[in-house]
Order: sequence, then structure tokens, then C-alpha cells
Amino acid sequence: MPAAVPIILFHHLTYLKHNIMTTRISYIISLLLSLGMIFLGVRFFIAPEAATDGYGIHFNAQGDYSFHYIKGIRDVFSGLVICVLVLMKERRALGVTLLAGTMIPVTDMLIVLSKSYNGVFQALPHITAIVICAVFGIVLLATKPQSKS
Repeated sequence: MPAAVPIILFHHLTYLKHNIMTTRISYIISLLLSLGMIFLGVRFFIAPEAATDGYGIHFNAQGDYSFHYIKGIRDVFSGLVICVLVLMKERRALGVTLLAGTMIPVTDMLIVLSKSYNGVFQALPHITAIVICAVFGIVLLATKPQSKS
């Protein structure tokens, strides 16, 4: 049944086909999301231990922050890709990227929830990212481009 939710949502959002405001809001939310991802990625370079705690896991790096830097650069790259797609007004590519990228916060949430010391509270940032990526990805794909008349 949960697999049907995006399909149902997609069909209910088809009325958005000519709504410029919906696209602008989606772009703004996507831009904010991308800036947040860039911030989180940079934080893995600047304050790796705080970034790991913020992610929702305990990781004793013992001074080796290689994992943190790998995670950080991936977050920065993902944020930059979304930012570029917004600035270039690549609506469909942005929608597909957000929908496909939903796998990242889903996996993050599962990792966080797999730890015995975590609960739903620690997973909330990841759950929020799942909702944002899925909803705005669908909205961007369901919204028909405006004709230039």
C-alpha cells in the first residue's frame, strides 16, 4: 500500500500544471535544501565530530576523519547539483534528482534507527528530508512548463 502513495499523490497533483507559483515555491524550497546540504557537508570538514553527532550516530574516529571528509564532499556535491539545477531552471531534471535522491535520506534514516541508542527524534531530520525530496520532486514533475507567450 505505501508504494501507491506517490502514485496517488502524483495524480492528485496534476491540477498544478499551470501554476507558476507552485514551481517558484518548489525552486525556493529546493534551493534552501541545497544550501542546507552544502552547509552540512562543509560542517563535516570544519567540525567532523559535531557533524557526526548531528547526523545521529556515534563514531569514534580516533583522529582519523577520512569518513567524515568522504561524507562531507558527497553532501557538498549533492547540494551543488541541486543548486545548479534550480539556478538553471531545469524543472524536470530537478524533480527527477529530488525523487532519485530520496534514497539518501531513507538510507540515512535506516542507519540512524538501526542504532540502539537512537529513536525517532534522531531520525526526524532524515524523515523531513524524505518528505521534502519526495513531495517537491513529484510537484516539479507534475507541474507543466509555462508557455512563453
